[in-house]
Amino acid sequence: MVKILVEHSLNKARLVAPEVSFNEIEALARKFDIPEIIARLLIQRGIAESEVESFLNPTLKNDFPDPFSLKDMGDMAEDVAISIEQGQNFAIFGDFDVDGATSSAVIYRFLNALDIDAPIYIPDRLAEGYGPNIGALESLKNNGADIVFMLDCGTTAFDIVKAGTELGLKIIILDHHEAEDKLPECWHVINPKRKDDSSNLDMLAAVGVAFMACVAINARLRDRGFYKSKQEPKLKALLDIVALGTVCDMVPLTEVNRLFVRAGFAVPYEQLNLGIRSLMSVAGIAAPISTYDCGFVLGPRINAGSRIHEADLGAKLLTSEDGEVCKNISWTLNDCNEKRKAIQQVMEEQAIAMVEDQGLADDPFILLDHEDWHSGLSGLVAGRIKEKYNRPTCVVTYATGLSGIKEGRGSGRSITGIHIAQSFIDARAAGLLEKGGGHAMAGGFTLLPEKLEELREFLKAHIAKQMENTDTNVEITIDGILTARGITVELVELLQNKIGPFGQEQPEPVFMLENVRIHKADIRGGSHISVMLSDWEGGSRIKAMAFRAVDTPLGDALMNAGTSSFNIVGQLKINEWQGRKSAEMHIVDAVVM
Repeated sequence: MVKILVEHSLNKARLVAPEVSFNEIEALARKFDIPEIIARLLIQRGIAESEVESFLNPTLKNDFPDPFSLKDMGDMAEDVAISIEQGQNFAIFGDFDVDGATSSAVIYRFLNALDIDAPIYIPDRLAEGYGPNIGALESLKNNGADIVFMLDCGTTAFDIVKAGTELGLKIIILDHHEAEDKLPECWHVINPKRKDDSSNLDMLAAVGVAFMACVAINARLRDRGFYKSKQEPKLKALLDIVALGTVCDMVPLTEVNRLFVRAGFAVPYEQLNLGIRSLMSVAGIAAPISTYDCGFVLGPRINAGSRIHEADLGAKLLTSEDGEVCKNISWTLNDCNEKRKAIQQVMEEQAIAMVEDQGLADDPFILLDHEDWHSGLSGLVAGRIKEKYNRPTCVVTYATGLSGIKEGRGSGRSITGIHIAQSFIDARAAGLLEKGGGHAMAGGFTLLPEKLEELREFLKAHIAKQMENTDTNVEITIDGILTARGITVELVELLQNKIGPFGQEQPEPVFMLENVRIHKADIRGGSHISVMLSDWEGGSRIKAMAFRAVDTPLGDALMNAGTSSFNIVGQLKINEWQGRKSAEMHIVDAVVM
């Protein structure tokens, strides 16, 4: 049961709070010797009493799932173990995003520990587009590959995978994208989203699937006596890479993914992957790594290379053992990211102008296209438009494909309750797309430009039908009520250590500060607003930031607060500057009292 606190906030959201029994909170707090605020959050997040210990203290020993529960994993692991013993040649084809780069690095490092040098092929995002292509597979075959690990892609690439198999390649797909009833014709497909997979591991990113595959292959090699005269690879050493890819691919940070991220973040700095350490240094990140560091600092830099014709830099960074090489790649990725941000800003401004000029803000679905837009940034722009208007959004750009024919390349980002990848899969089945797939919240497609308008109408109808069965109104769940003077560094660290890491389906707690004063409001960076808050009766003040709030109802209210009393809604953060820590709030909404 939830209680409605406010029907309409400044951001036009409904504010609600779960109704939880205080006796239940008190009992859980006593049983596990935890603070009441932690007990409240566990109950509100649906963590059963039997799951509390593994949630608070997950361990690889107790909580790592059986990799052989994934469909076809046993047969694949046995076949690969035999192939390794026979000295067959391996190669890797990975997607160009962070999940693809980290998946490639995990498989590469595992094979490398077995003295196998497996070349990595990352397709050029702009020239080759998403997914495998026959030219890449021919190149790997011509360079001696017998077996190809196809990572973070391939589940719906029926024709290309079949063609690669006909070349004589044994293709192993390790993926996590939506699957159809039919599977590609290849050696093995390991994907927790297979229709016949009953592992309940469909929360995994591709890098998680890749790591599970390494564990399974390693077990088969051990069973076969392969390590009698050889040292086993240290698979735990790969968990920092697994954590990075898991966070950046925005999969649910629940169950095994939570375990991966907690274990990866616990790796001591001096034992972290050399490439990760190098990129941290360039980006100005201090240990320990956080989900914010991965998702908003490291991930965008690794992705930036692929967005401007340097698709394989991320995989090279994560597989190199040369400090100078890692440093040079890190600085190159940093430069790529700066260029990416400048191009993206222009695209976002043009996209917002198109939405406003064409009156699309109130449509249930937004599709934008532009001849001059950069195809490597379509997903980021789609995400920005989705956030601004709370509408499923697709952005289409144009490029010349490998066949020499102009094609449209679309990226979509969705809102809760709308499965955008299913829309793309159904559009492909209807003959409107050349390729299409992804996740519930994000996906991509390729189409012939002349089918754009027909696709627009198809997606409008498809998404409108989905909306008939879901509530798309914005609702913010308040996890607790605090005072400004009660926000301390100790409280924020307690939340991070016990309830974190935070991410998809494991959001940061949202708190409400009731009856507070705004003492000072300033515009920062052109679009953000910084304020100082205190309880109405006075006391210590805390800093709060409202990002991208300028020229919004929330921003206008903060800038013109006067003597008004506010209820402020936001998330708690730690700001570290010159070795000193302070607690602050990131404002997501507010109500004028």
